[in-house]
Amino acid sequence: MSFLHSNDVTLYYREAGRGNAPPVVLANSLGTDCRIWDAVIAPLAERYRIISYDKRGHGLSDAPAAPYTMAEHVADLAGLADGLGLDRFALAGVSVGGMIAQGLAAASPERLAALVLCDTAARIGPAQIWDARIAAIAAGGIASISGAILERWFSRAFREGRPIELAGWRNLLERTPVEGYVGTCAALRDADLRDGTGRIALRTLVVVGEEDGSTPPAVVGALAAALPNARFETIAGAGHLPMIEQPERLAALMQGYFTEMGYV
Repeated sequence: MSFLHSNDVTLYYREAGRGNAPPVVLANSLGTDCRIWDAVIAPLAERYRIISYDKRGHGLSDAPAAPYTMAEHVADLAGLADGLGLDRFALAGVSVGGMIAQGLAAASPERLAALVLCDTAARIGPAQIWDARIAAIAAGGIASISGAILERWFSRAFREGRPIELAGWRNLLERTPVEGYVGTCAALRDADLRDGTGRIALRTLVVVGEEDGSTPPAVVGALAAALPNARFETIAGAGHLPMIEQPERLAALMQGYFTEMGYV
């Protein structure tokens, strides 16, 4: 296992693929860890050096006391890239990971060779929904809201047809450190990246699952429309986490986009 100290937190990260290949960094969503990317990493690792990591408060990374800010999450990612000697790299993020990716792209555009934003937005929901979620967790823990979250994460076909996998992802969600979960809820509540995201000039691949219940296609489509140079793709048969439900399709979209960008 590999760890790196960045921005006053210890982050867990993994590497796959060839060490001298073009690097691709992957950022995960709220209530998950880097394992959500496994089925996408496998095909991409044939051509790229893939770095996936657990953001603060999640997985094997530190979970300092809440609340967190989006700026802290972005600084963590920048520090991870610095620590690994990544001067320029491709970056993909899902949900809050996509917001972290937007933050880095706006702050340090020279560092990115390609940008993939999955099931995300420049602002996700009003503050009240995040305050309500934090209050619900304080009252009953993450398990008290996990059923509703899983409905937004996954398509109906997945929820009804793959119950064993669904149970595993429920375990991952419910075992997220409470400080990490509510700390990141606070970061989402307070983050409005619309000004910075609108200035991202890099051609960007924006992807959404057709049945995403957290950031629906209309929301993600609005993000794509706000970017100066975006390609927007919808993945059928997927909810909020297409890297779990339709990994082959997402990997193919990413590979095609990287090739288009000359990042090979």
